[in-house]
Amino acid sequence: MTQPENQMPTNDETPDVKQDHQGTMTAKEEAGEFFKSAMIAILVALFIRSFLWEPFNIPSGSMKPTLLVGDYLFVSKGAYGYSRYSFPFGIIPIEGRMNARDPQRGDIVVFKLPSNTSIDYIKRVIGLPGDTVQMKSGRLYINGEMVKREKIGDFDIASDSGEIVKLTQYTETLPGGVKHTIYEESDYGPLDNTPLYTIPEKHFFMMGDNRDHSQDSRVTHAVGAVPFENFVGRADRLFFSTNGTAALMEVWKWPWTVRYDRLFKGLAPERPQDNN
Repeated sequence: MTQPENQMPTNDETPDVKQDHQGTMTAKEEAGEFFKSAMIAILVALFIRSFLWEPFNIPSGSMKPTLLVGDYLFVSKGAYGYSRYSFPFGIIPIEGRMNARDPQRGDIVVFKLPSNTSIDYIKRVIGLPGDTVQMKSGRLYINGEMVKREKIGDFDIASDSGEIVKLTQYTETLPGGVKHTIYEESDYGPLDNTPLYTIPEKHFFMMGDNRDHSQDSRVTHAVGAVPFENFVGRADRLFFSTNGTAALMEVWKWPWTVRYDRLFKGLAPERPQDNN
């Protein structure tokens, strides 16, 4: 028999019609869902950046040969606990540090420049609280003892301005046996003879590995001894590196600009326990 046109649909048909109607959102509802998802993504990103890892890129050659212009790295935010500088714009007014853990000599650290806390610097921890540090004829002295260095070789490299500079690479062994590499252009540069610095409590003496091309704690009016509170975190690992002619998002340039041998390279210095 033919069903009359005005007969109601069967129970089997009704749920499908209702389900289709309920699954359709209005433009206002879609906008609300998008906003909610975006806020969740932003909060997750802020949490990761504030408490776990924050990405940084290297714009200068002051940490050569360890870090190169075009390197991108992750900084561990919890390595030394948290201060107000651990958070974007210093929005959480923490006094001192929470869950503080002492930096180790030889760590590479991102910190807020004491003379202008809107600027991030990255250097190596050389002097600890209570230490004395001095440069004499290009040689580093910590607590009155000359720091050992062993020559690796001489190199011609391009400076940040493109000028070719002749540098000598050394392995430097800090007190406690921590080893890392440094560059020296000479032993008679402007920062190769300094006064004797005594590191105050809760401060650290920071130096770049490119010793004759680094504004660091030797420059007291700009940097000086860095308060522990200014530490943002410890540089742990590279996650990307280009030769400086391509930005992170310029994917089409990657094949010939990425430094593949530097991808995911760890940044911890060699410590005595590493050889056990």
